[in-house]
Amino acid sequence: MIVSGWGKDTPVVVVGLMSGTSLDGIDAAVVLIKGSGLQTEVELLHYANTPYDAATREKLKLLCSREHSSSALICSMNAYLGSLFGEAALQAVSEAKLSIDDIHLISSHGQTVWHIPERESDDRYSVPSTLQIGDISVIAKHTGTMVVGDFRPADMAVGGQGAPLVPYGDFILFRDEHKGRLLQNIGGIGNCTAIPACAEPAEILAFDTGPGNMVIDEAVQVLSEGRLSYDEGGRWAAQGKADDVLLAEMMSHPYFDTSPPKSTGRELFGKAYTSWFLETARQQSLSDADIIATATAFTAHSIADSYRKYVFPKCSIDEVIVTGGGAHNLELLRMVSELLPNQKVLTSAQLGFHDDAKEAVIFALLGNDFMHGIPNNLPAATGAKRPTVMGKLALP
Repeated sequence: MIVSGWGKDTPVVVVGLMSGTSLDGIDAAVVLIKGSGLQTEVELLHYANTPYDAATREKLKLLCSREHSSSALICSMNAYLGSLFGEAALQAVSEAKLSIDDIHLISSHGQTVWHIPERESDDRYSVPSTLQIGDISVIAKHTGTMVVGDFRPADMAVGGQGAPLVPYGDFILFRDEHKGRLLQNIGGIGNCTAIPACAEPAEILAFDTGPGNMVIDEAVQVLSEGRLSYDEGGRWAAQGKADDVLLAEMMSHPYFDTSPPKSTGRELFGKAYTSWFLETARQQSLSDADIIATATAFTAHSIADSYRKYVFPKCSIDEVIVTGGGAHNLELLRMVSELLPNQKVLTSAQLGFHDDAKEAVIFALLGNDFMHGIPNNLPAATGAKRPTVMGKLALP
C-alpha cells in the first residue's frame, strides 16, 4: 500500500484533472470515491472546465510540432501549466462549496505534447516513450495537496503503448450484465472501449479510432480566421456536403489499417495533417461548409470503420455511448448514427453521466488506485505485458 490506511474504511475526495489533445482547456472533476479497483464506487460532486486562452493554446500547438518545439519552451511550459492545473483544481473545489482541506488527493493526467507508442527507427535512442507536461510538484505546492500524475510511462515500461488509459475506468463505470457497450470518447483524438455484456477485464478491446475533434477544430479556426475555435453543435458542417473523393483519400491513411492495440495523437493528425487537408480541399474548390462537413465525416467514418474492422467481428455491441466534446456536435452524432444502423447511439448524459467529465473522473480513479498500490492499467487495451501500478506522487 502506498499510503498506510488510504481510503481503507472511509470515502476519499479526489480532484481529477485532464487536458486532452483538443487543447481546449483543463477539465476538473471533484469526485467522492469509495473502495478501490473493480469495486470502486464513484459520485461526481462537481465538474468544471477552465478554457485555455488563445495564446496558451497556440503555445501548446507549437510544443506538439517537430518544427516549432524546443527544450526551453517545453521546460517553461511544464512549470507554467503546473500552475494552471493547480488553479483549475482550486477553482473546482471552491465551486463545489468545499475547502482544499476537504480534498485528500489531486490526480492529474497532464497535457500530452508528444507520444511515441512504437519504435520509429533503428536508432537505439528512438524508443517507445511519451511526454505529458504540467509539473505535479508545482500543482502540489500551489494547492498544498498531494498530487499523483505522470501515469503513462509506467505502462510503457512494461511493454504497453501508454494509451489508452481511460478503458480501465470505462470498465468500472459502464460495464453491464446484459448489454454490450462501446464507449466512444471524442476529444481531440477519438478513442473507444468495447465492453461485452458481463465482460471480464481481459475481454475488453480498446484503442484510438483516429482523429476526433482535432481536424475539425483546426479547420474551423483557419477558415474563420480565428473567430471560432470549434463548430458549435455541428451547425457549420450541417450546411455543407462531404466530398466523397477527398474523404476516401483521407480514409486511406495507414493508421486505419493498423490492428489494435494502437494509439495516436497530434503527431499524425495535428496541424500539419490539417494543412494538407485544407490545401487539398481548396484545390478541389470545396466551399467552407463542404470542407467542415468533410472533416466531420472523416471523424464519423473513422469511428464506424474501426468498429467494423476490429470490434464487431469480436463482440456483440448494443449501445454506443459518446462522451467528450464530440457529444455536443449534433451533426457528427447524426453521421455516426447513420453509419451504425444496428446500434443505439447515445451520449453519456442520457445515462445520467456528465458528457465532459468522464476522463477527469477516470483519472481520479487511477490516482485513487495508485494510492492503494493497485495495478491501474488494462493490458488488454494498452498491450502491456502485465498489470502495473501507474503514477508518481508529489507531496505538498
